[in-house]
Amino acid sequence: MKQLMMAALGVLLFACQGHSQKPANPQESEAEFAVNKTDAQWKAQLTPLEYYILRKAGTENAGSSDLLYNKEDGTYVCAGCGTPVFESAHKFDSGTGWPSFDREIEGNVAYSIDTTYGMRRVEEHCATCGGHLGHVFEDGPRQTTGMRHCINGAALNFVPAEK
Repeated sequence: MKQLMMAALGVLLFACQGHSQKPANPQESEAEFAVNKTDAQWKAQLTPLEYYILRKAGTENAGSSDLLYNKEDGTYVCAGCGTPVFESAHKFDSGTGWPSFDREIEGNVAYSIDTTYGMRRVEEHCATCGGHLGHVFEDGPRQTTGMRHCINGAALNFVPAEK
């Protein structure tokens, strides 16, 4: 009886491979966005670092972004499609090494759950093209939203405010 129970448990564990969370076709997950391009089109448009971050959910090295200490007034837009995603008025120095904001431009950022590296985090994407931007955490400035949108600088372009 014990051997039968162990065998049944083994079959059950190996049968549950978690594919229900993954699209049958990897391109299906991007089909819901207004801007859709093939992998080859993204590679041709983006720098290797932008492609790695936006299309492969990579992370740039902490402290490496030119936008980290940018203090100019303006708008941060998705480097993949130009959608405005963050305003400079909501940027703050989190001390983490990545550009941080206490809020997004509502409606322009989409969210999903990221369970890589044994953690459960809220991942942020451009709502227009699906490009990976970074993650949001609940350890931001308490005097505003309490949120810290920890964003890869290479996922963004900065558009200065007109003077």
